[in-house]
Amino acid sequence: MALQLGLVGLPNVGKSTLFNALTRAGAAVASYPFTTISPNVGIVPVPDARLERVAEIVQPERVVPATLRVVDIAGLVRGASKGEGLGNQFLGHIRDVDAIAMVVRCFHDADIPHVTPYLDPVEDIETVGLELILSDLEIMERHLERTQTRAKGHPKEYADEIATIEKVMDGLRAGQPVRAMELSAAERDYLRDVALLTIKPQLLVANVSEDQLPDGGECADRVRAKAAEDGAHVIALCAALEAELVDFSAEEAEAYLAELGVTTGRGLDRFIWAGYQLLDYVTFFTTTGGKEVRAWTLRRGQTALDAAGTVHSDMARGFIRAEVVGYNDLDAAGSFARARELGTLRLEGREYVVQDGDVIHIRFAV
Repeated sequence: MALQLGLVGLPNVGKSTLFNALTRAGAAVASYPFTTISPNVGIVPVPDARLERVAEIVQPERVVPATLRVVDIAGLVRGASKGEGLGNQFLGHIRDVDAIAMVVRCFHDADIPHVTPYLDPVEDIETVGLELILSDLEIMERHLERTQTRAKGHPKEYADEIATIEKVMDGLRAGQPVRAMELSAAERDYLRDVALLTIKPQLLVANVSEDQLPDGGECADRVRAKAAEDGAHVIALCAALEAELVDFSAEEAEAYLAELGVTTGRGLDRFIWAGYQLLDYVTFFTTTGGKEVRAWTLRRGQTALDAAGTVHSDMARGFIRAEVVGYNDLDAAGSFARARELGTLRLEGREYVVQDGDVIHIRFAV
C-alpha cells in the first residue's frame, strides 16, 4: 500500500492547486473556504534517478516506481478542534495519513482572500499547529479516562501507562507537539494505538509567488526560521507555477525554471521526495526475471525477510536467501555479471537489514 501524506493548512493557501499539479486529478479550486469538503486522494510516483539507472542496466519491459498517496484535506480554521468550519470531520481525515505536509501561504493576491487581513506565515503555522494540539489533548483526555477505568482492578499494571499519558498531556497543554517530546521507546509504545495528529512527521511547504523564486523571499525565510526552531523539514515552491508546468515538456520546464534562477529542479519532485523521506523509509529494487524493474518501500531497519514479504507473502514463507547488490556498486559495475565478478553481488540471509538502494533478488521455495 502506498504511503499517505496529508496536505493541511488554512483555507486559500494553495493546497488544492498543489494537489492538482501533483495528481492532475482536477480537484476543485476556488477562492473561498471549504472548496474541498471531502478529501481528494491521488497516487503519485516517487521520482528516483536510481530506478532509472537500474532500468537502463536491465532493459526491462516495465518500470514501476514507488508511490506516495497524497490526500488533500480541506482547510482548517481557528476553532477546528471544537468543530468550527467542519473541523472535526477534517481532523478525522488527517488521522488516517502517515505524515503531514502543512502548506503555508507566502504569496500576496488581492483576488484570493486570506483568513486574516494580513499575511503572517508564522502565525498561520501556529494557528494550524494549535488546532492539532488541542485535538490531540481531547483525544488523550478520553484515552486517560478509559485507561483509568481499566486500571481500577490492577493499578500497578497500568501505573507506567497512566504516567505516560499524563506526561504527554502536560506537554500538549504547554503547546508542545508529541513528535517533539522526549519519550522512551516504552512510552511511545503506550501511544501506538492512539490516533494522535502531532506525533506524525511534518513538512512545512512555503507556497510562494513566481516572482519570489528561486528562494521564496522574506516570507519563506520566516517559514524556514520557524522550521529550524521546531526541528521541522521545509521546502519552498510556487504551486501555481507547478500547476502550469504540468503541461510543459521536461526540456521546456527545465528551461523556464532556469530563467527564474531555479536550479534545484521541479518543485513537485522536491515535494514528493521530501514527503517520502520524511517517513524515514528506505527504497529497494527488484528486477523480476529481467522483465520488470520495481521500486519498493520498507521501514528503515527491516530485514530481507520483510522485503520478501513486501513483494509477495509466498516469498516470505519459502525464503531461502537473498542476492543483494548495493545501488552504487551496481551502478559502478554496469551489469549484474560484472558485480558478481567484483564480489559486490552477495548472498544474504533472512536477518540481513536492507539498506536504502539495495537491489534484491529473493530466492524462495514454492
